[in-house]
Amino acid sequence: MAVTLVLPILVFLVILYLFLTKNYKYWQKRGIPCPDGALPGIGHFWEVAIQKITLAEWCCKIYNAYRDRSMVGIYNFMTPTLMVREPELIKTVMQTSFTNFHENGLKIDPKLEPLLANNPFFCYGEKWMTGRKRLTYAFSSMRLKILLETVKQVCETFQDYLDKKIGKAGKVELELKELFTRFTSQVVSGAGFGVDGLSFDEFYAMGKSFLDSTVLNNIIFTLVFFVPAFGKIFKTRFLPKKADHFFRTIIADVMEQRRKEVTPRNDFLQLMTDLERMEGDKFDLEILTSHVVSFFFDGYETSSNALSFVGFNLASYPKVQEKLREEVMSVLNKYDGVITYEALKDMTYMDQVINESMRIIPTLGLLSKVCTEETELRGSDGLVCRVERGVHIMIPVSGLQEDPRYWENPKEFDPARFGPDRKHNIEKFTYLPFGEGPRMCVGMRMAQLQIKACLATLLRKYSIELSPKMQLPLKMVASNFLATAKGGLWSIIRPI
Repeated sequence: MAVTLVLPILVFLVILYLFLTKNYKYWQKRGIPCPDGALPGIGHFWEVAIQKITLAEWCCKIYNAYRDRSMVGIYNFMTPTLMVREPELIKTVMQTSFTNFHENGLKIDPKLEPLLANNPFFCYGEKWMTGRKRLTYAFSSMRLKILLETVKQVCETFQDYLDKKIGKAGKVELELKELFTRFTSQVVSGAGFGVDGLSFDEFYAMGKSFLDSTVLNNIIFTLVFFVPAFGKIFKTRFLPKKADHFFRTIIADVMEQRRKEVTPRNDFLQLMTDLERMEGDKFDLEILTSHVVSFFFDGYETSSNALSFVGFNLASYPKVQEKLREEVMSVLNKYDGVITYEALKDMTYMDQVINESMRIIPTLGLLSKVCTEETELRGSDGLVCRVERGVHIMIPVSGLQEDPRYWENPKEFDPARFGPDRKHNIEKFTYLPFGEGPRMCVGMRMAQLQIKACLATLLRKYSIELSPKMQLPLKMVASNFLATAKGGLWSIIRPI
C-alpha cells in the first residue's frame, strides 16, 4: 500500500524537477560563462525571491563576479537570460541592431491590462511607433513651455504646503519620497489631466494604492512581470480595476467637456485634443486614456523617486547644495525671479547634480530586452553568442554606473564629472538612467522639467539637511523594483 502511494509521488516529483530544470544547460551548451547553483524553478534568483537583496544589487553582484567577461548567462527563474557587460555590446542591443531587440523584457497581458497595453514601454511594432510619435509631439520644446505654465502653479502650491508645514516652528521634518510624490501627483493632475477640482490628495492616494511597497503589491508585481504564466492563471492585474475605472471616468468626462470648449488649456490632455483635431479623427478613448496613464506613471512615481534621492544627496553634501542654490538664485535674478523654460535650461549645474544622483542611485537598476531576430554578439574577450529569438537580454545599469573602469572614484558623489570639461569623457552606454537608442524614455524631458522646477522652488527659499531619523548607511528595500530607501529618506527643511 505504501509503495502504491509513494511511487506516483516520486514520479511526479521527478517529472516536476525535470520540467523546472529543463533549460538549465542552455548557456553551458553554448560555451557562455554561467554561475553555479541555479535552483529548480527559481534559477539564480533565490536571493531576490527571499528578498535578501534587491534585483539591482543582485545584478551588480553578477556583473562584478564576471569582470573579465563580456557577457554571462543566467537563469531568470526558468528563462535563459544573457547579461551583456560591455558598452559596445549594449550599443548593439539598444541602437545598432535595435530592430532585432526592439521589445522590452517586461510585458503585460493586454486582455488583463488594456490601459497599459498601449503604453510605449510595453507595446512594440506599429502600435509602439504610433504611441511614441504622439508622445514625442506632446513633449516637444514648444509643448513643454506650455506644460510648464501648469507646473509653475504646482510649484506655488508646493511652496504654500511647505510654508504651512514649517509654520512658527521654523523647520519641519519630512520624508522626501512622500513630499515629492505629493508634488508629482499635483503635476500629474494639473499638467497631465487638467483636473483642478480634484484635491491634491486624490491622485496621491490613487498612486499609493498600487505603487506603494506593500506585501500584496510586491507579490502582484512579481507575478505580472517575472512569472507571467502564473499571473495569467490567477488573472493578476498590475493596474487594479478601481484605478482603471478612476482613469477611464476622469478622461471620458474631461474630454467630453474639452470638445465643447473654445479656450485651450495648458495641459497634456489639451495637447492630445489638438493632435486629435490635426489628424481629423476622434481618438479612441481607450488609447487616449492609455497615454494619460503613461503620463501618470512617468510623472508620478519615477520622477518623485529621482527627486527624493536628489534631495537626499543635497542634504548629504551641503557644499553642493549651496553651490546649486547660488546658481538657482543667480539664474532667477536674470529672469526677474520667474521660473521660465529658458531659466531652467540655464541651470546647468542643476543638470550635473541630477545626473550624478541618478548615476549613483538609478531609479531602475537594470534594463531588459528580448531578441526578436537571431543575432550574433561578439565580445572583446573572444566570446561569441548566437542569441536566439525569444532570449531575454539583461543590461546591468547599476553595475555599469559604478564601475571604476568608467568612473573615477565611483562611490563618490561628484557632480563635476558631468561638467562641460569632463562630460565628453564619459563612455557611451555606461550611463543609462533613461535608457538609450530609439526606445529611450520618451518622457525624459518632461521628467527633467518638473524635477528642475521643483528643485528651483525648494532651494530658492529653503535649506535641506539630514534628519536624525535617517538610517545610514543607505540601504534599499529588497522587495521593491524601483530604488527605495529602507526607513525612508528623512530630512529637516528650514527657511533660508
